[in-house]
Amino acid sequence: MNVKLLAYTPDPERTVACAAKLCYAASDIDTVMEGLTEEKTGSFLNMLTEIGHESPIEHASFTFGIEGVSRSLLAQITRHRLASYSVQSQRYVKEASFEFVLPPEIEAVPKAKEEFLLAMEEDQRHYERIAELLQQKHEAEFLREGLSEREAKRRAEKKAIEDARFVLPNACATKLICTMNARSLMNFFTHRCCSRAQWEIRELAEEMLRLVKAAAPTMFGKAGPPCLRGSCPEGKMSCGKSAEVRERFLRLGDGR
Repeated sequence: MNVKLLAYTPDPERTVACAAKLCYAASDIDTVMEGLTEEKTGSFLNMLTEIGHESPIEHASFTFGIEGVSRSLLAQITRHRLASYSVQSQRYVKEASFEFVLPPEIEAVPKAKEEFLLAMEEDQRHYERIAELLQQKHEAEFLREGLSEREAKRRAEKKAIEDARFVLPNACATKLICTMNARSLMNFFTHRCCSRAQWEIRELAEEMLRLVKAAAPTMFGKAGPPCLRGSCPEGKMSCGKSAEVRERFLRLGDGR
């Protein structure tokens, strides 16, 4: 997994503090940024957290580049709908020798790992063979329509992989660009940093949190699973390690 914070709102914490100031102080647009020292900015951000006023943090957005994650993860992350996604298309990009994500639990069992790798090899063979057969069919059709050999081949390959991709597994690796505002990120971290989240998206969420904490440490100071801010809401499904989880997330991003 490779995750990078590609871009974000310049001076995100001061931008959010500016929005909060406009809500609670007699300011106008020309002067609303004045007096927002680091201390004053932190004061506004802490106040928003204390009173649960979340809308001002929507004014800060963060864009991530993500690769080396599975199509299974893609299905999960896109359930977070208040976000923008651009995903490398299997319809336009041929999966030659496709990369895949090997779950740690499978890797830990030699026989399971062997079976998994055989399945990936078999999927690759089926993908290539189906793509080859479809390409032959489509190319012949395009040639009969009068297209040049070069153009017929180009179009046939594109049309072939559009359907051949159906045989590819959930483990197949993908790449995406994801943009979320800070409020959506807070919600994402609440759900996906929890110990009950699936391991791959939890790993992604923790890395995303580490990156945004470096960019906006006060705003994301208490971001993470819900037990970081109070009692665990999972009831009998709780991991039972709230104290340990709190300590780990409070240290996240501080180099320890």
